[in-house]
Amino acid sequence: MEKKRILLVDDEESIQLLYREEFEEEGYIVDSARNGAEALEKFRENPPDLVLLDINMPGMNGIEVLRQMKEMRATLPIILNSAYQEYKQDFGSWASEAYVVKSANMDELKATVRKYLG
Repeated sequence: MEKKRILLVDDEESIQLLYREEFEEEGYIVDSARNGAEALEKFRENPPDLVLLDINMPGMNGIEVLRQMKEMRATLPIILNSAYQEYKQDFGSWASEAYVVKSANMDELKATVRKYLG
C-alpha cells in the first residue's frame, strides 16, 4: 500500500521536528514548509494527501494558504493546527476539515489525521 503524504506547514522548527518524528512513526511521508509561499510551492510540486497547517506565520497566514489550496483542490483535507483557540471563530477557518489546538498530547491530532487518511 502506498504511504500517504502529509504537508506540514509551521514556522516553528521544534513543532516541525516533533510532528515529523511522530507522523513518520505512524507510517506517513512528511514534507514540511516554514511559510505560506514555501507551502504552496511544495503543494504544487508534490501534492499531499493531507495538509497540517499553522495559522500564525510570518508573511501569508494559514487562512490565506488554506483558501489558495482549496481553490486548487477543493477535496483536499486540511487540518488547521494553531496554538490559538480564537481562530476557530474566524470565518476563513471554516473551510478546513478540522481545527486542532496545539498540545503536548498529540492524540487528538493523530486521531484527526487518521480519520481523513484512513
